[in-house]
Amino acid sequence: MKAVVQRVSRASVSVDGKTVGEINNGFLVLLGVAKGDDRRHADYIAEKLVKLRIFEDENGKMNLNIQQTGGDMLIISQFTLITEKPVGNRPYFGGAEEPDKALPLYEYVCGRVEELLDRPVARGIFGARMEVGLVNNGPVTLVIDSRDRINKNEK
Repeated sequence: MKAVVQRVSRASVSVDGKTVGEINNGFLVLLGVAKGDDRRHADYIAEKLVKLRIFEDENGKMNLNIQQTGGDMLIISQFTLITEKPVGNRPYFGGAEEPDKALPLYEYVCGRVEELLDRPVARGIFGARMEVGLVNNGPVTLVIDSRDRINKNEK
């Protein structure tokens, strides 16, 4: 499972011209589910999102997490994060999980984050063609890959 996390001043997602999710001050998370991902991967991502310290404290240091700042979170599914290195110029998405297996894991991550934050998160619509707007604050953008951590722990 891979997440691209952007610290934002605001972000929104719309489908067919209608806004379906929007936030202020927090994280925009693009989430890709890979074949073989399970709840271990989802738990790792959810916990990392909630604990990630990339908000500035009173000294200007990135020392605070989203719980400490009361920030919002918008989580959007994006299978195109799961690519293998292209041989040519066209990316290969064969490593992305099938929608019927990816949707429950996406929903699980969203629900788990809501439990940990004790408040709702905004969401995109899984499988829909979405338009995403954001103002990246910093800019701060990070990539979290559950397989890096889980594979290390299994060795």
